[in-house]
Amino acid sequence: MSSPPLLQIHIASTRPTRIGPAFAAWFAGLAEEHPGFDVEVVDLAEVNLPFLDEPHHPRLRTYTHQHTKSWSAIVDRADALVFVTPEYNYGYNAVLKNALDFLCHEWADKAVGFVSYGGVGAGTRAVQQLKQVVTTLRMVPVLESVNIPFAMLKVTPDGELKEADAGLDDAARLMLDELARITAKLRDRV
Repeated sequence: MSSPPLLQIHIASTRPTRIGPAFAAWFAGLAEEHPGFDVEVVDLAEVNLPFLDEPHHPRLRTYTHQHTKSWSAIVDRADALVFVTPEYNYGYNAVLKNALDFLCHEWADKAVGFVSYGGVGAGTRAVQQLKQVVTTLRMVPVLESVNIPFAMLKVTPDGELKEADAGLDDAARLMLDELARITAKLRDRV
């Protein structure tokens, strides 16, 4: 019997006052309850990639730096991904773009979902831009997503998530179901 697919939840923000870890912890808790996945949280602040510094194009996979080799191994072991992403100036943040650009093949043939947060737009504009990039990297974005409006009001001053409302929990479970469905289809083809 094969092991369950690994769902990686990537925290995209690295800002010192970020609230992304609160949303990632909440989503990871729901993902761990889901029968379809093993779950791993990846914090881009801990990964701490420099600005893209590889001399060769990522499609060649001839990495020269240990940080790139380590990042490649992290992403390579994932079967599906969720990006927990803020919206900055109607788009997604540079740290996430840099992390995506470091690699090429490691992203391919994996289902991807989004937990976005922001103000009134709930991070949806960031997700729309991200979808263009992830499809170019041959990832398969699922339609279902979790969009958190007025995110600052949902987090305590200590960075803990206040009680999530039932609508967000329902959205997360729907996205997890779809990620599991698409991941199973992709694993059958690889």
